[in-house]
Amino acid sequence: MPQARTRTSRDHLLLVTHHYEPETGAPQRRWGALVPRLVDAGIRVSVLAPPPHYPAGTLDPAHADIRPGRVERGRHGERILRVRYREHTSSLASRTADHVVAAAHSVVLGWRHLRARAHRPTVVVGTVPGIPSMFAAWALARLFRAQFVVEMRDAWPDLIRPAGVVADGRGQRLRAAVVAVAHRAIVRLQARSDLVVTTTETFAEVVAGRGAPHVGVVRNGTTFGADRLADDVGEEVEALPDDSARLGPHRPLRVVYVGTIGRSQGLEVAIHAAASLAGSGLPVEVRIAGTGADVPHLTALASTLGAPVTFLGRVPHSDVPALYAWADTVLVSLRDWEPFQWTVPSKLYETMATRRHVTACLAGEAAELVLSLEAGDVVPPGDVAALVALWSGFVREGAVPSIGPAAQEWVALNADDDALAARYVELLDGLCR
Repeated sequence: MPQARTRTSRDHLLLVTHHYEPETGAPQRRWGALVPRLVDAGIRVSVLAPPPHYPAGTLDPAHADIRPGRVERGRHGERILRVRYREHTSSLASRTADHVVAAAHSVVLGWRHLRARAHRPTVVVGTVPGIPSMFAAWALARLFRAQFVVEMRDAWPDLIRPAGVVADGRGQRLRAAVVAVAHRAIVRLQARSDLVVTTTETFAEVVAGRGAPHVGVVRNGTTFGADRLADDVGEEVEALPDDSARLGPHRPLRVVYVGTIGRSQGLEVAIHAAASLAGSGLPVEVRIAGTGADVPHLTALASTLGAPVTFLGRVPHSDVPALYAWADTVLVSLRDWEPFQWTVPSKLYETMATRRHVTACLAGEAAELVLSLEAGDVVPPGDVAALVALWSGFVREGAVPSIGPAAQEWVALNADDDALAARYVELLDGLCR
């Protein structure tokens, strides 16, 4: 590993993001783990982010004192500048308007508070989602003459089209033109950055192939340490009643999903599969924990089909191990969109850390991980028949295959927060050299 350079008081990273603590979610968790480790490495960190208003689109009542314009010290010692936002609904247009407002004010507030020489950042990181944050970060990097880093947590801009930005109906041609322009702009921004950070090797190859001069990979981490989570789940398993060991007529197959419930996850496949099994007389029980824009649609679908699916809403982190312990298999699902072949959902790492069986409705790098580490079974995304065949096989055999330690050990080596932060520092050091 290259020798780390000596830190100075001028090592200052400015993060431009739409999602930050005290909100909860995958982007918030990622930076909540990275920031304290960057600070420990001697890097000053400032953050431009709106007040907590995810996922409801309105200010979180529990943090009503956090208002736009507020400058505060975060719990890790970082300086947080709160920017304006726009209250929004679950519609794409409304959420995009919120992202644009926050990004525009990030440029204004960032320049106002950080333009003094003593406060100027040396590196500006724009993290996606949302997409406008990376444009705000680019503008600030130019103003401050700082290094510009683009962090792509998902496969943007390729997800724009399948995510439904362009839909049939009025204005389709105009929306298609806007999408084409956005696609070119994002690719050009990636190519003009000093560094692009992705969370998977496959997307790093895609970005490099489009002309980005420097691309690094820093995977997502897990909400819990692999060893701690496995121990917590193990304790919960021991506390379950004796009838939890064998599937049969009086013991349904237990499936759990924990995470964001949005269009990208394609959870209709689980509801259709559960309804099909129940209709065939095979006992199954599915629990879906989390929040997201797709909850009303999925709730209505489960009711219409009479599917044995329970929606639990948001579940505290402290209750997640009990959910994993209750389940025979943990569902991790994405839609059959090509860009998702280049991504690995962060929940997959967490699930592998539990040593619970994974039902992976995934393709590409994520599917290859599950298969190579023998972490569970893979079915093609959106394939209801394949999912029914898999789950019905478990019920008929009376058990779900047991999982060895390989996946958990891989997570400990490759998704550990300390190792990921060290990799980030190494990439930043490379920029400064």
